[in-house]
Amino acid sequence: MMESELDKHQLAGFDDRERGFSRSVEFERAEDHYRANLRYEFVRVTTDPYPTQDHALTVLIQTLQRQGYRQLRTQKSYCNGIYLGSQELWVEYPDPQREEPVKGLLKTIMGWFRPERADANHP
Repeated sequence: MMESELDKHQLAGFDDRERGFSRSVEFERAEDHYRANLRYEFVRVTTDPYPTQDHALTVLIQTLQRQGYRQLRTQKSYCNGIYLGSQELWVEYPDPQREEPVKGLLKTIMGWFRPERADANHP
């Protein structure tokens, strides 16, 4: 399979600084596996080789999410080297659950001794 026959996806979302972006994700062959490549400003993310282009794309999305990218979605723009335009539906990737910060022991204990707020109707 020639490089021109590989898939391409449009990737859109918000970067780690909450700026909207849209960039092309390209694939390259690595023997009988595939790597996904994204170039965005000064950032270049390339996955390890995976058995399918879809697997490499999923790993790329997960990598970006760990780096703080949010509301990511992709749309296949080329399939086997054939231009699809915007015929394909967008695939959305749910953001990972953010863990709530654990309160420190001292903060929890201090919260026990804070007076509760008085109701506005009762002095």
